[in-house]
Amino acid sequence: MSGRYTFTIIKPDAVSKEHIGPILAMINEAGFHIEAMKLTHFSKHQAEVFYDVHAERPFYNDLVEFMTSGPVVVAILEKENAVIDYRELIGSTDPANAEVGTIRKKFASSVQNNAVHGSDSDENAHREMDFFFSKSERFNRDGDCCTIAY
Repeated sequence: MSGRYTFTIIKPDAVSKEHIGPILAMINEAGFHIEAMKLTHFSKHQAEVFYDVHAERPFYNDLVEFMTSGPVVVAILEKENAVIDYRELIGSTDPANAEVGTIRKKFASSVQNNAVHGSDSDENAHREMDFFFSKSERFNRDGDCCTIAY
């Protein structure tokens, strides 16, 4: 079982197509609670650092270019078994292989333009949350500030 928190990005393709609301609705309907969220825009440097794990991969430069092409929505999500359950909700990276009813099946158009990012481990979720959110930007369902404990 994974921890209680995961991280997501609604990517530039989904933001530009006005899919923020429907994607957030699917997240809520799946039992996730939003602990922090904001609309932001990756700088080239931020994208390079965030995706540095892929720096040696052939798609790295295209990924950085895509992720800096427009605004994104970043969010911390809370639910028991968060990482695994969210990966199931978003579906396969390739929307052609994604299960019906997943976010990517519904909103993605290609492997690169796949609508959302979801953390692949608890460790990466916490690293990604810390990349975008200070402690004072995090809230629990009771409205208390700064209470997300790892």
